[in-house]
Amino acid sequence: MNIKSLLLGSAAALIAVSGARAADAVTVAEPEPAEYVKICDVYGAGYFYIPGTETCLRIGGYLRYDIGVGDIGSFDGARGHDVLTGKDQGTWYKHARFSLKTWTGQETELGTLKTYTETRFNFQNRNADTSYVNYARNPSGQPSLNFAWIQLGGLRVGKDESAFDTFIGYAGNVIQDTLVPYGGFDTNVVQYYFDAGNGFSAVVSLEEGSGAGTDGFYGAGSIDSYVPHVVGGVKWTQGWGAITGVVAYDSNYEYVSGKARLDVNVNDAFSLWVMGGLASEGKLNDVSLALNTVNAGGRGFYKPWGGKWAVWGGGTYKFNEKTSLNAQISYDQWKNLGVAANVAYTVVPGLTITAEVDYLHAGKFDDADFSNWTGATKKNSVGGMLRFQRDF
Repeated sequence: MNIKSLLLGSAAALIAVSGARAADAVTVAEPEPAEYVKICDVYGAGYFYIPGTETCLRIGGYLRYDIGVGDIGSFDGARGHDVLTGKDQGTWYKHARFSLKTWTGQETELGTLKTYTETRFNFQNRNADTSYVNYARNPSGQPSLNFAWIQLGGLRVGKDESAFDTFIGYAGNVIQDTLVPYGGFDTNVVQYYFDAGNGFSAVVSLEEGSGAGTDGFYGAGSIDSYVPHVVGGVKWTQGWGAITGVVAYDSNYEYVSGKARLDVNVNDAFSLWVMGGLASEGKLNDVSLALNTVNAGGRGFYKPWGGKWAVWGGGTYKFNEKTSLNAQISYDQWKNLGVAANVAYTVVPGLTITAEVDYLHAGKFDDADFSNWTGATKKNSVGGMLRFQRDF
């Protein structure tokens, strides 16, 4: 009996231990609650909350591929030398770009805190024809930081484009909108935006400008002292359109330049706009032989057009939700005439194909003081561009 009792006791102990171990094996710790990305609809579509913060973030951009053909003076063509004979001849102009954009927004006791960035990565064929220099475009294909600013309430600081261009608005919905140029664009800024309500708004901008200039052709854009360039603008926006005016002072060449613009929404499908520019000459035409000087040759960061005045105008007509016709005409005192027209077609949401035709008449082409903005090789240049663009 003692042996039997011992065996029964041992078996009971083993069963108890095994049961305890089995119970331990199925005990599972409670999982941490999953933290899903939350949609933020405060600033529009595409924003989401950065986990663990009150900051809303949006990421977007586009992929673009351009195919150009024609005269280089239209900005659409390219030239090369035959690799066997050295003969100068035309070739395709090709340009690929990836643009990455970010937006952030957060509400604070001092107003909305916002940021915006855009970085562009480019690849394109370099023009091999060294018989001219095309000052109006940079064919290097290098990445560029086009925007990187912070804004709290109405105060904005950072890398932007000049309020002389952004506040009044870019030219038409065409690819080659600078056949007659209207602004210098890239600059660091310290700005303040005012919203007075009822459609009235204003801006004051202290700007650094950019670019070292090209002696005898285009003035230095970057400031040469502690004195900034100054830009101011006012706007009145209503349902029918808008009236905008901007004025700029160039601290390098001591001239004043202004632009005024009228936008009219004729109806839901048809819109028109016209913009005029007028500037004093200041020291843009001064000639200095001293070292380390840049003679502007009549063009500057806030007056890149030829002569004292210039005018631009155009419009957009939407045939339907997918197809639109865009056109622009521009002209300046030096008798440069630019015409651009295109048809933009949205194949599917996010993918647009644009076919454009461009024309430039270089008014002073045969004159000794001709300022060759587009690198034209003849008085009348014609070209075309086909653009594929995927926005996301």
